[in-house]
Amino acid sequence: MRKPELLAPAGDLEKLKIALLYGADAVFIGGKRFSLRARASNFDLDTIADAVTFAHARGKKVYVTTNIIPQAGDLAGFVEYVKQLEALQVDAVICASAAMIDIVRTHTNLEIHLSTQQSITNSKAVAFWAERGVKRIVLAREVTLEELSMLSPKASIDLEVFIHGGMCVSYSGKCTLSNTMTDRDANRGGCAHSCRWDYDLFDGEVKLNTSMPFSMGSKDLQTVRHVSQLVDLGVASLKIEGRMKSIHYIATVVRTYRKLIDDICDEIEVDLPKYLLEIKKAENRLTSHGFMAGMTSVNEQLYNLRSEQPTQAFVGLVIDYDALTHTVTFEQRNYFEAGDILEVLSPRFEPVSLKVEGLRDADTGEVVDVARHPKQRLTMPTPIPLEPFDMVRRARVK
Repeated sequence: MRKPELLAPAGDLEKLKIALLYGADAVFIGGKRFSLRARASNFDLDTIADAVTFAHARGKKVYVTTNIIPQAGDLAGFVEYVKQLEALQVDAVICASAAMIDIVRTHTNLEIHLSTQQSITNSKAVAFWAERGVKRIVLAREVTLEELSMLSPKASIDLEVFIHGGMCVSYSGKCTLSNTMTDRDANRGGCAHSCRWDYDLFDGEVKLNTSMPFSMGSKDLQTVRHVSQLVDLGVASLKIEGRMKSIHYIATVVRTYRKLIDDICDEIEVDLPKYLLEIKKAENRLTSHGFMAGMTSVNEQLYNLRSEQPTQAFVGLVIDYDALTHTVTFEQRNYFEAGDILEVLSPRFEPVSLKVEGLRDADTGEVVDVARHPKQRLTMPTPIPLEPFDMVRRARVK
C-alpha cells in the first residue's frame, strides 16, 4: 500500500517547523508576491531559504504557492522570482495560471503543481495538464469520492486532495464578491471573506431573515472517516488547509492525520472515536465531510449560523527543558491556574496528563498561582522529558 504524503500549511517559519515536527511530509507556503495569501505571508526570500534548509535537513519538502490569477501588470518580476525559488531549491511551485506555468517551464526546471483554482474534476483535464509539464494536480474540492474512484485509475500524474480546513463557498475558490464589495480581489490574494459577513435577505420588499442575519459560509472540511478510502484510491498527497491558523491547530491536526494515515497504511485497527476527539481539540468552527459523500446539503452549510468559537485549549509552548532539574520552561498562551490538570501534546509520544505544581515566573523566580499574562515565560517541575515545540493544553474539550 502506497503511503500518501501529508501536506500541511505554514503561514510563517514557526508554523512550518511545527507542521514538520508534528508529522507533515511537506508544507506549502506563500511568498510576499504572486500568492493568494501574499498579504499575510511572512516568507521573504531569506525566510524561504531558512524553511528549505530546515525541511531538507529532515527529509521533508517545501512547496511555494504562486497561485494568483494574474492580470497584465501582475507578472512583472515573476521570471526573476521563480529563478530565485529554483536557486533556493524549493521542491515545487503551485500555479493556477497557464501563463505562469509557461514562464516556470521556460525559465526553470522547477516541479509544477496545478492549483485547485483550475477546478480539475475529470481525467481528460488531468491528461491535458500532464502533457504540459504539470507533475501534480490539486483536484477541485467539489470532487466526490465516487468521481475520484473513476478519475484516479486513469491519472498518469500525482493527485492531491484536500482533507481538512476551510472551504470556500464559491466553486473552487473563484469568487468575485470581495472584489465587488471591497475592491480586494480574492483571485489575486486579497479576499475579505465577504461570504462570512452578516446580510439581510429580501424577496422584493419582504425581508426573509426576521430573527437573525444571513451568511453564506460553508462548514470547514473534516475527513477523518474518509482517509482510508483516499488511501485505497492511491491519492498521492492529502492536504490540510489553514495558513492563518494557530500553531496549536497546526500541531493537533497534523499529528492526528499523521497517526491516522500511519495506522491505515500499517494495517493497524483504527480507533476513529479517538481521532475524532483529537481533531475536536483544535476546532473552532463547525465541520462537515464537504463533497466527499456527494453533493452537499443544508447540513454542510452555515447560512445563518455563526460557529466561530475560539478555542482556549492551548495554554503553553515549551521553549526549554532542563534534564538535570527536570524543569520545563514554557511560554503562556492562555489562562490556567496552579492545580489544573493539563495535557502535554508532543510529536514523540501520546498525550499525557500533567498537574500544574510549583509554577514560577521564569525571569523573577516568583511563585505564580494564576497564569494570566500572554507570552509570560514560566517554569515548572515535571518528570516528563519535554522538548522545544511540545505543547501544554487543556485535557478536555466541551
